[in-house]
Amino acid sequence: MPRVAIIATAVVAAVILAVVLSRPDNGGTGASDGGTSTSSGEVFLQPAADTGPDAFTESTAEEKSSASPVSPSGATESAPQNAVRGVNGDAPGLYGGTRNVASCDVEKQITYLGEDPDKQRAFASAARIEPSEVPAYLRSLTPVQLRMDTRVTNHGYKDGAPTSYQAVLQARTAVLVDDRGVPRVRCACGNPLSPPVAQRSAPRTTGEAWPGYKSSNVVMVTPAPEPVDAFVMCEPDGEWFERRPGDTGKKDHKTEKPGKPSPSASVTTPTAPPDTTSSQPPTSEPPTSDTDTTGPTTDEPPSDTQQPPPDGTTDTGSDTGGGTTEEAPAS
Repeated sequence: MPRVAIIATAVVAAVILAVVLSRPDNGGTGASDGGTSTSSGEVFLQPAADTGPDAFTESTAEEKSSASPVSPSGATESAPQNAVRGVNGDAPGLYGGTRNVASCDVEKQITYLGEDPDKQRAFASAARIEPSEVPAYLRSLTPVQLRMDTRVTNHGYKDGAPTSYQAVLQARTAVLVDDRGVPRVRCACGNPLSPPVAQRSAPRTTGEAWPGYKSSNVVMVTPAPEPVDAFVMCEPDGEWFERRPGDTGKKDHKTEKPGKPSPSASVTTPTAPPDTTSSQPPTSEPPTSDTDTTGPTTDEPPSDTQQPPPDGTTDTGSDTGGGTTEEAPAS
């Protein structure tokens, strides 16, 4: 079968947008409380199993690199500088894992933070909740694994206060997501996560790039328009299952392979970058990588060995800033 036909019959295809990161979402951190810069132009590459700088806790990741990664498709035109394509948090196949197995130990995370009140307060500050709400908040999240390299704001812990920095998490990273599908905790370090924010200059990646890394394949997760009823997830063997929000896998059940939608793509015009003043990078900063100095530019079709991307539409009105939208033909 011709390659074009194979791609055309793929079961899941993302509706990807070029989303400009124009609104700060630093989880309450800043220059006054130890927060690091979100606008210095640096984006840290974080492999799935790497603890990374300024960890809140020991790792609570349970699964080891089990999710099958996918590559995005959608808009074929160049994205604006300082833009990242987005995919909705309820997109089938955006997340993966193993049926009936949680990717993170939520109760262990609760225990770690409960044993250190200072860290719990810092975690709550980054998550924008009260310290007493941390256990219930963590239990409301859903353990999954990323299937795409994903841009986030990562919040570390240093000198008794939360820090923040822009990061790309490798596909297969274990995370906890909220009821709109947005990553909120990275399980390898216990760090709170929030949506990414704009850089004042072209992104410059630091750290060692993993095999297959391409800036054009990086996405950000935008909130689903409505709370997710069930996350449609893919196992490494290609089987599909559903996981209810807040469940740790005990109620997972098999489901049918999702049908193919009619994808379209659009580009969101940039607005103003965030107003941040702190400029200190996180500790344990990895060496600068020459892999990517310009940020995402174009979509490339998947190779014969790549799986199709997830289905979804993007809501650019939440956590990602404003802008005007122009419709572009789907690839």
